[in-house]
Amino acid sequence: MHVLSSKTITYGQLAKVIDHSLLKPELTEQDVMDGCKLAAKYNTATVCVKPCHVRIASKILKGSDVKVSTVVGFPHGSNLTAVKVAEANAAIDDGAVELDMVLNIGQLRSGKADYVQADIQAVCDAAHARGAKVKVILENAYLTDEQKVLACKLAEAAGADWVKTSTGFAPSGATLEDLRLMRATVSEKVQVKAAGGVRTLDALLAVIDAGVTRCGATATAAILDEFEKRPREDSANTVEPNLGRGY
Repeated sequence: MHVLSSKTITYGQLAKVIDHSLLKPELTEQDVMDGCKLAAKYNTATVCVKPCHVRIASKILKGSDVKVSTVVGFPHGSNLTAVKVAEANAAIDDGAVELDMVLNIGQLRSGKADYVQADIQAVCDAAHARGAKVKVILENAYLTDEQKVLACKLAEAAGADWVKTSTGFAPSGATLEDLRLMRATVSEKVQVKAAGGVRTLDALLAVIDAGVTRCGATATAAILDEFEKRPREDSANTVEPNLGRGY
């Protein structure tokens, strides 16, 4: 796993940390199309769209270097495992190559570790069989540190490619403390994604230094434009920001 640093990161590397998020419930098809075009312009890692918009995003981004990601069991993680697997397969059919699935939050909080691991593994197995990758959303706002650690370990055991902090719709999103805890818990085989409240360049650079390789963002244009304008010696000397809530 390549380790990124705010002190040496290039514009191209920074763009490829971003999953441009198009998950707000009120977004129209035109909003999604415009968002995909923005992601293509800035050459982000992916656009993360709702399942109903995967086909649209795949069509617009065909031939570009921007991948299509979508969500599974979003935002509460409470779907039956069979439904999550069906959702994963349908998304891959439509062109998604990365899936951000929400683990079953209530079952985790109930101590049902075997259920949670099996739920994650079913989606990972289905995705990996078809060449797609899986990010497991913990929704840290509802978990104790002990539960966050357990969730990370279950996700890795189940075959997750990333562990992710949040959906962006809980009371709070990514925090630097949570990101460091998650990075310390999983092995180098598993990457860490931040989501929820990363709206500025300083915030993005801070989460990268906490071990993040991918970050959900809606303020993509503002972040990358600021990086281009800012002298590099300034961008390397950031203070730890207070991360907010939501995408």
